[in-house]
Amino acid sequence: MAQGSSDYGAGLKFNLNPEGTKYARILMWNQMWFRSMQMNPGTSVNGVPTENLTDIGARRLRILAYAQISPRYLILTHVGINNQTFINGGAAGSSGTGGYGQGKKPGLFFHDVWNEYAVVPSGKDAAGVVRKNTLYLGAGLHYWHGISRMTSASTLNFLAVDAPIFNWPLIENSDQFARLFGIYAKGKLGKLEYRLNYNKPFATNQTPPLSGTTVTPDVAVDNNGVSKMSYGGYFEYQFLDQEANVLPFKVGSYVGTKRVFNIGAGFYRQPEATRSMNNGKLNAHDIDLFSVDVFADMPIGKKEKNMAITTYSVLYRYDFGPNYLRNLGIMNPGAADASFEGKRALAGPGNARPLVGTGTIWYTQAGLLLPKTTEKPVMRIQPYAAYTLKNLEALGKSGNYYDLGCNFYLDGHHAKITPQWSVRPVYTDKNTISGTRGEFILQAQVYL
Repeated sequence: MAQGSSDYGAGLKFNLNPEGTKYARILMWNQMWFRSMQMNPGTSVNGVPTENLTDIGARRLRILAYAQISPRYLILTHVGINNQTFINGGAAGSSGTGGYGQGKKPGLFFHDVWNEYAVVPSGKDAAGVVRKNTLYLGAGLHYWHGISRMTSASTLNFLAVDAPIFNWPLIENSDQFARLFGIYAKGKLGKLEYRLNYNKPFATNQTPPLSGTTVTPDVAVDNNGVSKMSYGGYFEYQFLDQEANVLPFKVGSYVGTKRVFNIGAGFYRQPEATRSMNNGKLNAHDIDLFSVDVFADMPIGKKEKNMAITTYSVLYRYDFGPNYLRNLGIMNPGAADASFEGKRALAGPGNARPLVGTGTIWYTQAGLLLPKTTEKPVMRIQPYAAYTLKNLEALGKSGNYYDLGCNFYLDGHHAKITPQWSVRPVYTDKNTISGTRGEFILQAQVYL
């Protein structure tokens, strides 16, 4: 069922037999962002010292197609681009001015490509009894992993304007845009949904900083050598309505169309995935990641009003090795201002922030779908808020992050407008938060 839309139905689906058991389906979606941002201290944009910036860019432009050619076999392909702005996100080698100037002609790439076989398919067995236990095996560049519900989030139906990104802890380091080459198993055991994976992480080769200097103590960085195989999984008990698992993408908000309450836990492990220097000796460290989470999406009040509350909370325990810290800003237009004489942001220029590191991260979001005003409303409204607490080993102070926004659903998630205001702390050294910076995002989303 489409989330929040009574008109969408099965979407762009093409049945290959009268029963509809053989079919092909295509999904297309665009997410365009208008932004107004306060830059970190020490930022320049295209060579100009900059404190505030307004831009428009493409957060995601995607096409996904999959085919179920029999009850046993499925193939999926997912291509697209991400994060194109007026100054970055262009094709490799694009720079300067002209037809291949900075930010232009981004490279289309595969996000997902996998094949899947149903060992124990869903549906009825030979005796006509509906199977409660299922098992599917697949292989490819896949998204069937843990460590949390949000690590497998669909980008089509977020509650907030976007994911907090630290839910993808390996993003664009040892994975390819949150995907890994590997094999997976998925299925259900009654109300317990499971997914397990065994992968070959992409190579990383960052150079560890020297130990014992006044600037950098013993610090782990992504350097996995001949990368060892990783493994992980996620297990989720679904107490109420059962969620579909044909595809791996977890729904962020059902917009009042389901009654869901789930508790989950997941893990990821890669041996010798990072390196650090200590007294001139190179040390290897395992990546060990864990999470526990809870998701609830419940109709409330009178049925005809179709109000609903959506909540999600997750606790991550990340271990990448000593003092591991990664800074990142989404669609970051900033570069270092060489002429700046004040205290620079520790995370770097632009909208960068301490994204992920060894330590704990707690993230919680909640939204309220307001009641219908007519039988067929032109628009549904869903205000929401999110909070993040990061307690990272490499930073002497915990960081608080806030998001406040509202979804204006024109046709469920298929056509929506979302404004959001976010606030991040600015560290000028590991023990000093000099203040905060804000970022306003207005997203226009359409998906078919």
